[in-house]
This record gives sequence, structure tokens and C-alpha cells, in this order.
Amino acid sequence: MAGTGKHHGGKHHGGKHHGGERNGTVAYVNARLIDPASGMDEPGALVTCDGTIADLGPRLFSDAPPPSVEVVDCRGLILAPGLVDMRTQLREPGEEHKETIGTASAAASAGGISTMICLPNTDPVIDDVAGVEFVARRAREVKATKVFCYAAATVGLAGRELTEMGLLAETGALAFTDGTRAIADSRVMQRALNYARTFGLLIVQHPEDPALAENGVMNSGEMALRLGLRGIPRVAEVMTIERDLRLVEATGGRYHAAHLSTREAVEAIRRAKARELPVTCDTAPPYFTLNETAIGDYRTFARLSPPLRTEEDRDAIVEGLADGTIDAIASDHAPHDQDSKRVPFAQAEDGIVGLETLLPLSLALVHKDRLGMADLIGKLTCGPAGILGLGEGRLRKGAPADLALIDPDKPWRIDPDAFLSKSKNAPWENMPVQGLAMRTVVEGRVLHDRMT
Repeated sequence: MAGTGKHHGGKHHGGKHHGGERNGTVAYVNARLIDPASGMDEPGALVTCDGTIADLGPRLFSDAPPPSVEVVDCRGLILAPGLVDMRTQLREPGEEHKETIGTASAAASAGGISTMICLPNTDPVIDDVAGVEFVARRAREVKATKVFCYAAATVGLAGRELTEMGLLAETGALAFTDGTRAIADSRVMQRALNYARTFGLLIVQHPEDPALAENGVMNSGEMALRLGLRGIPRVAEVMTIERDLRLVEATGGRYHAAHLSTREAVEAIRRAKARELPVTCDTAPPYFTLNETAIGDYRTFARLSPPLRTEEDRDAIVEGLADGTIDAIASDHAPHDQDSKRVPFAQAEDGIVGLETLLPLSLALVHKDRLGMADLIGKLTCGPAGILGLGEGRLRKGAPADLALIDPDKPWRIDPDAFLSKSKNAPWENMPVQGLAMRTVVEGRVLHDRMT
């Protein structure tokens, strides 16, 4: 983890990466404190001691901090909870050439993320106690970003036999999902939701009908026809969600739809929430930042699952975030090596890296006046944490000192070559953005620092 980020041609703002022990007492003064969980958004100070938040508020240190305390002048920047990224693929175990828990932690801390939750589609699949314990052990060894995991909903992600969810939850699995595959069989999904309700657990769905999506590589429509590529119809997403919502109504099980990408899916979730079903959802920056035209001339870095959709869909995702239908924004970090992406479009792997771009791409919603700052930060902190039953994502006395010091207006250009992630597959080359994490703290330990 140790080392110094390099400045590449003015495109990337580097910083120092630390893996040190907990600091003593540190006072963050002259900050804009934003804690969406409590509604706090005001100038103030915060003090950490031995890895926890000792105190915070607008009148703290109204005179001056004690002389023995380390003081960080936040210069009016936002001091918020560290971001909680509820959907990442960390590739360990099994594909460490694409990413590891260590390299992902370095990338996450550069992006202001203090907590990651990883999908179970590793090799071997996280479908037993040993898999959940492996992730916890590796996270302790790396001792950087907090890492939790989902466990598979079905054995081997095969979509047939349910895993031992109760036992896996006791071991530390936060929720249950087949990762990048839909739980397609209606009876299996019904059983999963029933099981989940009995134990108070959450089922997370990749909403895409596999029969409709089979062999598809981009959004169906005029552009797919012009490029000669097999399309994935937009209805594949909403059909799966609407079926699942019927099963939620029948079972009472808690349900979360991942990475929404279509207008109809947002509308279906909105209706379900109006009926007070136990339903939540998230999306990812590509779905409110890009549309299918980003594929251009067969750009494999813009191949995702679900695929980039139409401009109408992109706008509906923004609207869903603005009106509260969409509860959280996740990076949907999916690292791939060059060999997986620099191939013909139809043969390329799905997904892009997202840890270091989650914050600036999301802040565009604030800069374009579609979301308020506190609302946006809520979708990156207490929103996902609350869905998963985590105490993280909040600024409160006695809580772990997981912090992100954010300059929301800092201009820079995205340079994937400068990413700390092992993989560089992102379609944002040279894109101008505003907003950067200036310091990331996990349990009092400074993991990334651009303030000096």
C-alpha cells in the first residue's frame, strides 16, 4: 500500500498512500460537515481519537484546538463519511492478474471510498463459509479499505440450488446474489425470497432475462443494427424486475435491483415503492453519464452489463436519482486486463473500472443542478450502508473514523493510465471532471492524502 501517486501530464492528481497505524488525536477544522444520515450540513469541526470520531459539530473548537492535537485545516472543503461502494468485483481469489484486494483498496482510497462490498463471482465462487472467511482474512491482512462480501444465492452461481444463507450471514455475508447473473428460475427466486424473509436477509438481483439477452452485446435498436451487433432488448431488464416484484409481494422477502439502466425499470421500482414493498435499487455512473453512442466505432471499453442504453433511459436514471426512486450509486467496478478488452467487440468482456471515478462522475449530478450535495453524498454513504445493514456511512460520535475530505470543484481530467487499479478499462479517457477526494481515512488511518 505504501508509495506515492505520480502526476501524469496534468491529468491525474496523485497523492500519498499510507498504511499506517491509527493516529492519536486529530482535529479537522474549518470543514463543511455533511452527514446525510442526520441531516447535518454546516460549517464545523470534527475530532478523531484512536480510530473513532470523538466529537463533531459547528461549535467544536470555537476558540482553538488544544496545542497537543494534530490539526488539519480543511479550508472549507466537505468532510463527509467515507464512501460505501456496494458493488465491486475485486477478482481475488482467482483472477489476481486483473485486480487484488490490495490494488482495489489503493484505488478505492484514492477515490474517497472507505468501504467496499464485493460480488461472489470469484474463482472459487463465494458460496461457502470458507469463501466468506477468505475475504475477511485478506481484508485484515491488507489493512486498508474495509472489505465486505456478498455470498452467492445459489451454489456455484448455477441458479438451481440455494446456498446455506443463514450460516453464510452468520459468517459475515451481507446479502445474497448471483453477481453478474440473474436468478432466472422463478421457483428458485421464490424460494430465495422466502428463505431471505425467514432470516431477515436481502436478495440482490442482476435484472436481465438471460433468454432475451442471450449472445447480446449492446442495447437493441438502430445503433446495434448499424454496427451489426446482436442487441439486448431493454425489456429484458424490466421483465425480470416485474416478475421479481410479484414474488416479493407474494413472499414479503427483501429485494434489491442492481444497476438499473432503463426508464421502464425505474418506473417499476417507483410503483413498487409507492405500494410500500420492501424494495431498493442502485445504479452506476455509466448509466447516468453515457448512452449507447459511447460505443462509437466498436469501443470495447464501453461494453457493459447491462449495456449502455438510450439518451431517454439515461435521463430517466437521473430523474430516478433526483426523486429518490434510486437509493444508491455504486461503482460497479469490473476490472479486466488488456487481453479481455482489446479484442473484437462481440468477444470482449463486459464491464469497466470505477473506483477512482465514482465520486467525480457522481458529482456531475450536483454541478448540473440535478441533485443537492447532501442528497448525492447520501446515495454514496448512508444509502448503500443502510440497505446492507452496515453502521458505516455516517458521521457520529463514537463511530469509526471513516472519512472523506472532498473538494467538489477541483478540476482535472481522467487518465486511466494513472489509475491505481491494476486494470485500466474505462471509457473516460481525457474527460474533464470536477471533484476529488483530498484525504481518505479508515478507522483513523490516513490511506490517501492530497492535502500536502
